[in-house]
Amino acid sequence: MREFDVSHLSRTCPVCGEFDRFVNTVVVERFNALAADPPAHLHWEQLDRLRKWLIAERLSRKDYSIDDIEMTVAEDGTPDDSGADAKA
Repeated sequence: MREFDVSHLSRTCPVCGEFDRFVNTVVVERFNALAADPPAHLHWEQLDRLRKWLIAERLSRKDYSIDDIEMTVAEDGTPDDSGADAKA
């Protein structure tokens, strides 16, 4: 079995024969951990699913810590269009 350091693999499933995307389990585990105990500064409950996955992916596969991720929130309390950004 080969290990891959990618966010996901697109391949044909050997069980069902369907070509699909399979998410890296490390990213899924980080996503679930963040959902169970989200840091307040990320405004997790206000993020859409894609932004949550991107944060989990950055924390799982990149050299980012939770302190490197910033979330900008508009005056109405919703995340702005820039989404989750790592500090430069």
